Amino acid sequence: MQDRIVQINSTKYLVKTKDGYVNAIVKGIFRKEKISPLVGDIVDLDNEHRISKIYERKNFLTRPNIANVDIALIITSVKKPDLDLILLDKLLVNIINNNIEPVICFTKVDLLEKKEIIEYKKIKKYYESLDIKVLENTEISYFKKIAKGKIIVCCGQTGAGKSTFINKLDNRLKLETKPISETLNRGVHTTRYVSLYEIEDFFLADTPGFSALDLHNFTKEQIRDAFLEFANSGCKYQDCMHIHTEGCLIEPEVGKKILPSRYENYKKFIKEINESSSKLFK
Repeated sequence: MQDRIVQINSTKYLVKTKDGYVNAIVKGIFRKEKISPLVGDIVDLDNEHRISKIYERKNFLTRPNIANVDIALIITSVKKPDLDLILLDKLLVNIINNNIEPVICFTKVDLLEKKEIIEYKKIKKYYESLDIKVLENTEISYFKKIAKGKIIVCCGQTGAGKSTFINKLDNRLKLETKPISETLNRGVHTTRYVSLYEIEDFFLADTPGFSALDLHNFTKEQIRDAFLEFANSGCKYQDCMHIHTEGCLIEPEVGKKILPSRYENYKKFIKEINESSSKLFK
């Protein structure tokens, strides 16, 4: 058992130790060196319950800010708020580039009409074809098998049902939930800071929801390589970006083997990076 930060609220740090939970503070040297502890950090505490050492992280995410993650659970509503495939694909780019396993959890499937269910099943099947684990928020037993022994972070749009799902996993937590805004078609923030909860034999983090994500920290090549369907495309050009390239084998597959929304999102992400880069040289 290693000491691990499980919650940060302002300058207060809750640390899980072999003897239980301890409220800790950070030694001043970290502020001088501009090192910010994160939820998920493995640490040492001194006799005065001060964090004296932060061990090297195997990975970390920003928005949500968390370290040493094994699985990122993307909780995605299919209705109220509506399915946001742009955000889903952005999250996948972020997670894959941080060497974290993505798992997609769809919520509110029961709200879909019959004609909408057909499209939803097509989308679900496509992401499963990328060797990404996909489940619905009613599949609690399946999720717990995936989660065993792991550090998991929940992420996704506000109002998608992250706190509701965690309450299903452990009803003792009683995390606050609120209905979405009917006017804005989005949720109301209920989680104000990252918290890492111990549930049976795994840790799971609830995080503040968000509706936007910036990819400017990644290169065009990193974004391309995070679209897993491109890897086995058979494209004859080794460094091809798969956009308006004569002889590229990707574009003819859109609508056949490649989900159209995925390809459109890919082009949008690359365009964002190109526009951002060009502004730097104006």
